[in-house]
Amino acid sequence: MAILPIYTAPDPLLKTISTPVTEVTDETRLLIDNMFETMYDAPGIGLAAIQVGIQKRLLVVDVIGRQQDEPAQPIAMINPEITWVSDHDATYEEGCLSLPEHYADVVRPAEIEVKYLDPDGNPQKMKAEGLLATCIQHEMDHLDGILFVDHISALKRNMILRKLLKLKKMAS
Repeated sequence: MAILPIYTAPDPLLKTISTPVTEVTDETRLLIDNMFETMYDAPGIGLAAIQVGIQKRLLVVDVIGRQQDEPAQPIAMINPEITWVSDHDATYEEGCLSLPEHYADVVRPAEIEVKYLDPDGNPQKMKAEGLLATCIQHEMDHLDGILFVDHISALKRNMILRKLLKLKKMAS
């Protein structure tokens, strides 16, 4: 397994729409393994393939492992689709491995149902609530070129993006 480089905003790749995975292969499973290793190393609770430069509809999440003294609960989702959202919303302070050290409150549906393929290519369906629902929606946004800052005011978003651009220029 390998730790992959994580793309950070304002890299234009993060604003692209990912394409569906047409076939689940050993290469797909290796990418999933590498994404989990990268996410845990960062450390984070979710990672979309586009964040590591792969324009495929694939994401990994684990809101338990590394956050608490509980065993990891890794979930890999290939071609995820939200099939239902609750009428009530929840607000979480979100961060992102592609926007390091920046956080903002984001309002999203509190519960969702999502269908996806697992790493063996089998169809799955899951109901999620709380932090897991937020994390899945956040990572699915990445697949459509949406960052969590796209859900906040333009003023806050522009401040965050300007800071990240300044850091990139200083690093190069």
